[in-house]
Amino acid sequence: MLEGGDPLVSQTRYEAELTTESGTVIATASSRDGVLVDWPFPALESRQVGRLRVRCETSDERWTDWSPPIDLVAGLLDAADWIAQLVSPSSLGTLEDGAPFVFGSFDLPELPVAARLYASAQGIYEAQLNGVRIGADIFAPGWTAYEHRLQYQSYDVSGLLVRGSNRLGAALGNGWYRGQLVYKGNRESYGNRLAFLAQLELDFADGSRRIIGTDASWRACETGILFDDFYDGERRDLRLPMGPQPQGAEAVELLPLDAARLVARRGPAVRETGRISAETMTVTESGRVLVDFGQNVVGWAEVTVRAQAPGTEVTIRHAEVLEGGELARRPLRTAQATCTYLLVGGQEEILRPTFTYNGFRYVDISGVEVDDLVSVTAVVLGTDLERIGWLETSDPLLNRLHANVVWSARGNFLDLPTDCPQRDERLGWTGDIQVFAPTANFLFDTSGFLAGWLEDLAAEQGPRGEVPYIVPDVLRAEYTDAPGWGDAAVVVPWELYRAFGDRDVLRRQYPSMAAWVRRIADQADSDGVWNAQGPFGDWLDPTAPPDDPARAQADQAVVATAYFARSARMMAQTARVLGEVADADEFDMLAARIAHGFERRFVSEDGRVRSDCQTVYALALVGELITDDRARAAAGRRLIDLVVEADYRVATGFLGTPVILDGIAKAGRPDVAYRMLTETGVPSWLYAVTMGATTTWERWDSMLPDGSVNPGAMTSFNHYAYGAVADWMHRTIGGITSLEAAYRRFEVRPFFAQELEHASARHRCPLGDIRVGWRRESSTIHLTVEVPRGTEAFVHAPGASEAHRVGPGRHTWSGPATPG
Repeated sequence: MLEGGDPLVSQTRYEAELTTESGTVIATASSRDGVLVDWPFPALESRQVGRLRVRCETSDERWTDWSPPIDLVAGLLDAADWIAQLVSPSSLGTLEDGAPFVFGSFDLPELPVAARLYASAQGIYEAQLNGVRIGADIFAPGWTAYEHRLQYQSYDVSGLLVRGSNRLGAALGNGWYRGQLVYKGNRESYGNRLAFLAQLELDFADGSRRIIGTDASWRACETGILFDDFYDGERRDLRLPMGPQPQGAEAVELLPLDAARLVARRGPAVRETGRISAETMTVTESGRVLVDFGQNVVGWAEVTVRAQAPGTEVTIRHAEVLEGGELARRPLRTAQATCTYLLVGGQEEILRPTFTYNGFRYVDISGVEVDDLVSVTAVVLGTDLERIGWLETSDPLLNRLHANVVWSARGNFLDLPTDCPQRDERLGWTGDIQVFAPTANFLFDTSGFLAGWLEDLAAEQGPRGEVPYIVPDVLRAEYTDAPGWGDAAVVVPWELYRAFGDRDVLRRQYPSMAAWVRRIADQADSDGVWNAQGPFGDWLDPTAPPDDPARAQADQAVVATAYFARSARMMAQTARVLGEVADADEFDMLAARIAHGFERRFVSEDGRVRSDCQTVYALALVGELITDDRARAAAGRRLIDLVVEADYRVATGFLGTPVILDGIAKAGRPDVAYRMLTETGVPSWLYAVTMGATTTWERWDSMLPDGSVNPGAMTSFNHYAYGAVADWMHRTIGGITSLEAAYRRFEVRPFFAQELEHASARHRCPLGDIRVGWRRESSTIHLTVEVPRGTEAFVHAPGASEAHRVGPGRHTWSGPATPG
């Protein structure tokens, strides 16, 4: 039964108003589109300032109010806009030294009406003006494919200037540019010279502009940071200053700069996103103070200590789990993850690093007693993404699982999508984000974050379409094409478009997408079968031994061909969206040939799929690669049998896990899929939850049932790949599935699991909030759906045989409590 709900009122046209120094212009368009429409005005020029607002007319001939105005400032869009030069210390800041500080001075007879700083670096920087830190960005300018793209930041610094003498400067850390990456001793991945670039632009009341840039007049000095590295940590002498020291400063050298590499960032910066106080502090048998924050996080340990003797050395080590009551440090491999501080003494002091970060739930502290600690706080760092998706159920274990997925994404989305945040790796693995992209896009506004990373992927892509395993590519290896990893070139932009409706991301990435698919097409045989023997396969299959994570049950050619078919199909859809009709036909035919070849080569008449394991059946069913009705039904039954025989435990690795529950549901048994989701024995998603996990693990059994750490070298306790299951939870328990880009049309079809009393999901799509909630009362299910303006929903209500098509508003139904 439907109650309430608004009529199908929609937008018919809109007006956009732009005000600049030249005046106000209004552009009108007759269009129902309200998501990422084309800019209706002439392109802004470098430094141009404007104010934008919009309103729309609805189908009942009413105009909305004008939106609140948005202030716009165009960045430096041309290489010729840059007059600043890269400055590097002449002798300081070599690999053996700590973080240098570079600075310059200038006089201001009068204050400007506007002041904007544009800055970047080789390495990472923390800038200050007149002793005050500029902005809240951390690890700027971030990690990109530096040879091709170097990001710059823009800051309004009007309030930091003074009449008379001013001093601008920055401390420089190694970061990704020349810090250790991939393996021990591998430094100088991009170069061995740290450098800073700054351009301060001052606008005065008389209309004049003054530009002050880094140049040969700048100088450099040492700081109290004696050593910094993302893997190993930081060593700091708090007795030494962190700012400019004119006495003893040295000249800088000018380094060559290709200003064409400079780009503005597309997504948010890394910032402090939360703070967690210590839950417990105890003393271990080794005499260290052990701190438990109760949550595995990524960031800094901030420790405030009472007054100590001058020169007291305090050491803080980090780890994700404990073993034998002490930090389990073996999973860090060669990473030291240690911060050391030499205290000023005689006063309360705050210990916190600047140019490193760690993944940790626990720290241990030596050099002071527990009574010397005033406070210990975990400072949470990550790309400052807006949260847009939520799920809650009556099952606390499922809620914890979902929270773990969110925390792993928060920690690993640190300037780029990394695999893990704690050991000597922390790299942008393509396979991980490929499987996780739908989940990420539901939970967070990743539109700019992943779009920027994709530009690096395209920049790093080889001349014949080969896609690196990691982006940015510091491996620089001779690549064997990896199914599921290289497919990120196609899957991630397509999923971004589906979530946010941005055609431009498809336009920008189209050459990259097509190059990958055509590369694999050249390698496939006449049936479209890709006989790949890549290095990963169904990575970390639970049957794989700890020392051989690539040894999977699933046949590599089956997995590769299934992924190839999906990418070809996505390419056809992308080409159609962009109006590339000939390409769409080409990729449609390719996808059909691959599917036919898959069925002919890998599927027997009785529905058995080569290698007969959970992954291959799930890929075949979800990819609709079995067209024969009897064979498809038999394959579905075989998948169910495998799951039941395994006591509902998971038997898939990185590439099978994202599709296993959908495969079971495609076989007609969503109840079995839900039963697998809620299994607590190892391997399962909830096993980690029952073992106290607060983030998603890399292995199903990163910690063994006896509480010891898995002996494998790849044993992270914060890896988001298996968290891809949250996408199924959002669509099936929460019931929200997008049918059209940006959720202009979406389906609501919750599975009313008998074990749940209630569930709710919310997603802030580009057009507004979608809310779905259901609860069980005796033999009745009550369902509530909220539909935002500009969208329509197809709702499968409890007990209904057909979907209800509804428009904007709040709708409720009640019906018999049978599973969905």
